[in-house]
Amino acid sequence: MEKHQPALDIHEVPAAGKWLTLSLQHLFAMFGATILVPFLTGLSPAVALVSSGFGTLAYLLITRGKVPAYLGSSFAFIYPIIEVSKTSGAAGAMVGSFLTGLVYGAVALLITVFGTKWLMNLLPPIVVGPVIIVIGLGLASTAVDMAMYLPGQEENVYSSVHLTTALVTLGLTVIASIFFKGFFSLLPILFGIVGGYIFALFQGIVDTTAIQAEWQALTSADSVTGFLGAFFQVPDFIVPFVDFSPWEVISWEIALLMVPFALVTITEHTGDQMVLSKVVGRNFLKNPGLDKSILGDGAATMIASCLGGPPNTTYGENIGVLAITRVYSVFVIGGAAVIAVIFGFIGMVTAVIGSVPSAVMGGVSILLFGIIASSGLRMLIDNQIDFGEKRNLIIASIILVLGVGGAFVQVTEEVQIAGMALSAVIGVFLHQVLPGKEKGYGNGKMFEEPEVEEKKEQHEVA
Repeated sequence: MEKHQPALDIHEVPAAGKWLTLSLQHLFAMFGATILVPFLTGLSPAVALVSSGFGTLAYLLITRGKVPAYLGSSFAFIYPIIEVSKTSGAAGAMVGSFLTGLVYGAVALLITVFGTKWLMNLLPPIVVGPVIIVIGLGLASTAVDMAMYLPGQEENVYSSVHLTTALVTLGLTVIASIFFKGFFSLLPILFGIVGGYIFALFQGIVDTTAIQAEWQALTSADSVTGFLGAFFQVPDFIVPFVDFSPWEVISWEIALLMVPFALVTITEHTGDQMVLSKVVGRNFLKNPGLDKSILGDGAATMIASCLGGPPNTTYGENIGVLAITRVYSVFVIGGAAVIAVIFGFIGMVTAVIGSVPSAVMGGVSILLFGIIASSGLRMLIDNQIDFGEKRNLIIASIILVLGVGGAFVQVTEEVQIAGMALSAVIGVFLHQVLPGKEKGYGNGKMFEEPEVEEKKEQHEVA
């Protein structure tokens, strides 16, 4: 990889005007994907923004300001949140997210004590790749239903207007992904949502009631205090011990549905750290260490669970911003986090997000969920997994069929291990018991430390 001098290094502070602009870039890069997750899971997009901001600040603190990474809503947890919410509501999903955060902490502790070899032994590419494919394909019906059917109906009612809107949104997102250059190439989701929203307005399927109410409240305010009270609004937080008692909600079913997904997201996190290391030119797996970054990821997820937001994870979109701009300053990342928190408290922002039609989100989701599945396939290709080996073929096939087919094991009357979680557990088990384990690692590069040219610390103010 070609080495570039950073425009702003990790600990450099930009001038005020430039600082705001650079932070807004990161906010826009993560915005579309971060609000999509709560939209699909029934959580509050405003809370997701706030929790992503606080989670990112916690991550920067835990990694001692050495890793310029932004954290947003994790797509891997869409399915388990939806499933847990069906039986235990949003409170159950928050309990499950908190337990997932604890798993991150336990893994970080094990890495501190034993290193990373045990993690690779548990999560080889032949297991993680197919599980990621299952996550994407398992959500496919959700995207298609949102694109094709009228929302809020007891039975599916086909709508050509909604399907057309979804396809226009999808088309705009694809065009942005292929033809946009530079920083704008990182905003295809946001471009697709905005373009699809405008098209939906002309189709008459956008409910602007909440927007009009917010505007009316702002324009009718007769004082500065009244205006600020209408402008800033507290999001719909779901706080443990205030809105619900975790002890009354927690169950083995919730744990078995959500915790196994931590195995996949931890692997994705490791991959992000490797890419980020190559982009910035520092080995973040060594300094501050993979244990610190995983702990930061887990802390961000636990913070989100205490506010009512979805689990957080490092965002590839924002790593792309770093690669293009060569602005690696953690102060810029922190600025984006603060702005995200502020946005979450602005009532008009919440009203606009809430008015986005499901067809628009369905159109974007068709591409996003497909990309998730394709990224699992890419992991298998990049690691050169040989499917001529019967062992690899058997493990991948069983994971795919059990996960996509929706198989489950009824542990007790109330507890079951279902779908994706079951496929992940069985995949890990098969890798441990079948002979020829070395064949499941391919070229063995998934957990190799990245080769980077270490840079000297700079503390100059831009």
